[in-house]
Amino acid sequence: MSATDSPIKVPTCYASCSIGSPTDPLPAKLDAISAAGFDAIELSFPDLQNFANSYLKKEIAEDDYENLCIAGTEVKELCDERQLKILVLQPFSNFEGWPEGSPERKDAFERAEGWIRIMQAVGTDMLQVGSAIFLTSMDPAPLIISFLYTLCNPSANLLLQVGSSDSPSITSSTERLASDLAALADLLAPHSFSLAYENWCWATHAPTWRSVYDIVRLANRPNIGLCLDTFQTAGSEWADPTTSSGLLETPGVGISQVERNFKTSLEEMSKTIPSGMIYFLQISDAYKMDPPMDKAVDEQGLRPRGRWSHDWRPLPFRGGYLPVVEVARAVLKTGYQSWFSIEVFDGKEKGNMGEVAKMAMQAQEELMRQAANN
Repeated sequence: MSATDSPIKVPTCYASCSIGSPTDPLPAKLDAISAAGFDAIELSFPDLQNFANSYLKKEIAEDDYENLCIAGTEVKELCDERQLKILVLQPFSNFEGWPEGSPERKDAFERAEGWIRIMQAVGTDMLQVGSAIFLTSMDPAPLIISFLYTLCNPSANLLLQVGSSDSPSITSSTERLASDLAALADLLAPHSFSLAYENWCWATHAPTWRSVYDIVRLANRPNIGLCLDTFQTAGSEWADPTTSSGLLETPGVGISQVERNFKTSLEEMSKTIPSGMIYFLQISDAYKMDPPMDKAVDEQGLRPRGRWSHDWRPLPFRGGYLPVVEVARAVLKTGYQSWFSIEVFDGKEKGNMGEVAKMAMQAQEELMRQAANN
């Protein structure tokens, strides 16, 4: 089914990590998503790993690709039974920018090979890659955790992705970051797989839509595109969880100028990005933080926007304040008419998964109605 009552019809998707708790069984998540009328899921790696633990009745390591693929084949069957496509495997992070010959770079390419095997098993042809976020520690253990897993907090009903402050060993060269993504795309190409690159608004070197667009253009591969995101776009250029206004506050720059700057950025997006370069659009809002968040990096190494992203992202029209409609409208103005995917992390949202999935579909349909109205 597609969003209704809109002049533009798009296929709909729901990230598996964004419904229920981390301990809820994956089949129950799929039931709720399917019953609400969604066409596809984003398959989250932690959900696959948790399912593998249950299905194979033992703890499966994040690099046990043999058993993850066995479980992945079963996940594909579960989705097929519910007429759900697996749009993408996510989130593949901290891949690009490591020095030549470093153990971190070697690990990144080994992970890529393993994730390609999982993609084959689950039947998806797209890998989501988030712009890199790095730890200051060069100890391989925390780096592997940062790369391959996310910290689940059942009590908060959230999925947490580990990110941290800049590593001195990571390049800031856009050309080098693009070269690494091109190398990853070349690994994917023989399988007819593609790569969707997303800006994370707390990322080390590519926090905005423009920065990831520039990197994708430089990578210059036909199987690299963009994953745009309403939260990440507004969260990097318009909003700030550490200020009392909830907006960017820069000395000498008034709120009205912030609004104008963001409007200009969205107009540029609409005129700059070819619609075919956008592989999917993720949908979420954000709560205005009261009191504002501390500007410091927390004990887990997360910057304020990272904490905000992981804890305070509701569905549109459910109490958030970001210009979600404006971002979605700008994406549609490129000519894009493909996947809209719900990716929310909201510890405030209560209710069973079926009810939440129905609310998500209603929010998606309302967003399409408003965004398609130029």
